[in-house]
Amino acid sequence: MEIEVKVPALPESVADAVVAGWHKQAGDTVTQDETLVDLETDKVILEVPAISNGVITEIRFNVGDTVTADQVLAVIDESATTASAEPAQAEAEPSPQPQPVPAPEPVSEQHGEVAISPSARKLMADNGVDASAVKGSGKGGRVLKEDVLAYIKDRAAGETATAAPPQAPAAQQSKPAPVVDFRGEGNRIEKRVPMTRLRARIAERLLDAQHNAAILTTFNEVNMKPVMDLRSRYKESFQEEYGVKLGFMSFFVKASIEALKKFPAVNASIDGNDIVYHGYYDIGVAVSGPAGLVVPVLRNAEDMSLAQIEQSIIDFANRAKDNTLTLEQITGGTFTISNGGVFGSMLSTPILNPPQSAILGMHTIKERPMVVDGEVVVLPIMYLALSYDHRIIDGREAVQFLVTIKDMLEEPSRMLLGV
Repeated sequence: MEIEVKVPALPESVADAVVAGWHKQAGDTVTQDETLVDLETDKVILEVPAISNGVITEIRFNVGDTVTADQVLAVIDESATTASAEPAQAEAEPSPQPQPVPAPEPVSEQHGEVAISPSARKLMADNGVDASAVKGSGKGGRVLKEDVLAYIKDRAAGETATAAPPQAPAAQQSKPAPVVDFRGEGNRIEKRVPMTRLRARIAERLLDAQHNAAILTTFNEVNMKPVMDLRSRYKESFQEEYGVKLGFMSFFVKASIEALKKFPAVNASIDGNDIVYHGYYDIGVAVSGPAGLVVPVLRNAEDMSLAQIEQSIIDFANRAKDNTLTLEQITGGTFTISNGGVFGSMLSTPILNPPQSAILGMHTIKERPMVVDGEVVVLPIMYLALSYDHRIIDGREAVQFLVTIKDMLEEPSRMLLGV
């Protein structure tokens, strides 16, 4: 019996997808839930699994083709596997003392009722991971791809230096090389690379922000010494307690939330002729991935501790590198923070992330002379930039908002006291 593998229902607001890479080819044997193909949308990478055991008899789309929901990607012949399995069993029966060989697919059997994502199962098989050794972090204990990656990383850290490194995730291995068209003569050559869906979507949103918002930027500088002293004093005990380093971003998130509470227009957005004031604080944190900049969101960040913020940001950064961020994680947000300082930026004018009305830009820390109590002293200074939509945020509000963040960071006890 032939089974059709179709493009799954695409996320809301996503019209189509592009075939990013095939894990299998026509004639290959596949098992149920094994990942067949990766589809790239303008937001996330979708993994399409096999819906039954069998042999792929037909692949209908090539890498780079555009597909829509319910289109047939491939055809699987279920009967082909059954026919090919009988001779193998017949050969195995006369063997008097078969050698003990680990079962090739122990994952689903050992986990029983615990669900395992297709990409996690494939990664387990590729790296010889015992399913019972991996603790799932998904809903209902579901084992996710990142759970397996974390296990492999921990296992590698405990092995000797001569141990073979784990294989790269399947999604990375199968990612097709960009089509490069070299043109020119002598040393004046050019190359033409197709824009990824994510990069095209980023370009579209940036142009949309510039065309449809009245963007202004205000600047200020903050003395980072109080925060740096606090981090230095508690960094070891913080890491021992929570298993994560105390970074700068958690302070900026907390300071931004306190400022947003005082200036609700900065946490608002425009919907047609209405201004929507949000009574919650979903803070987007811009992170760089292999396909471009993405902005995962800290939901209800006002309820998160510094440790929870740091842990979430590290998780987002790892997911961005592995292309495992979900649509839910990068959708929404009421305010965004972008840290260009990690790349050495001294000053910039960040662009809004629609439909948000403001974005905070962090930059690198440099020692600068400052006048304190009538004396010139050298202090670690960071320049801050706040780009905002002048349609709903007045200049006075924007300036005072940024000053509030400055005050919170220069006296971190303010965040604890809420003043």
